[in-house]
Amino acid sequence: MAPNAITSAALCCGLTGIRFAIAGEWEKSVMAIILGGVLDGIDGRIARLLKAESRFGAELDSLSDAISFGVAPSLIMFLWSLQHIPRLGWFAALAFAICMTLRLARFNAQIDMPAEPRKQAGFLTGVPAPVGAGLAFLPLYLWIALGDPIFRQPEVVGGWMVFVAFLLISSLPTLSWKSLRPRRSVRLELIALVGITMAALVSEPWFTLVGICVVYLAMIPYGLWLYARVMRQRAGRSA
Repeated sequence: MAPNAITSAALCCGLTGIRFAIAGEWEKSVMAIILGGVLDGIDGRIARLLKAESRFGAELDSLSDAISFGVAPSLIMFLWSLQHIPRLGWFAALAFAICMTLRLARFNAQIDMPAEPRKQAGFLTGVPAPVGAGLAFLPLYLWIALGDPIFRQPEVVGGWMVFVAFLLISSLPTLSWKSLRPRRSVRLELIALVGITMAALVSEPWFTLVGICVVYLAMIPYGLWLYARVMRQRAGRSA
């Protein structure tokens, strides 16, 4: 019950984000999606801790993600900017929502495939759903933080949405919690960094969200390099 209730709460956050967007309350709409992402990040862990994992929970989680991180961000960005070029703007919104759904379908198909090479190495395939939604909002973060109208230009927003959609369905090996194993010598520093980041989110949320997006994008090449190194090491051991 508990994990599925949290998943349902994440779905409600995504739908509420659409409601705030219809009312033109952009900051609230983004925060609703971010809250949904936080809830989505803990429901699976709670299910594992309680040993309450189920196929029903996995399917509910994917359906919730498709709406909260695919449909909701697409509609929010369309109402905020893309509606000013209805045809191309709607195409960009559709591309993002469809690619998010395809990404989640691929994830479900790989649940029972332990031999998938990226999964075996502790990596993800493509950008995960909540992260993809967060990246899609980058122009909105910049617009709120800086107030520059260029970040609301539908051509800029549409191009960015299509780029993030490509990242969702790409075969890029991306970092997961399993692949991030910091040395014991720097764990205290990482704990301090997490604390500072949380404080920054409270005091300067929009600049902090921009920084998080930039750091994540910069880590994609690092993930490629790390995955290649892991695969070389495995190939050397099996030779």
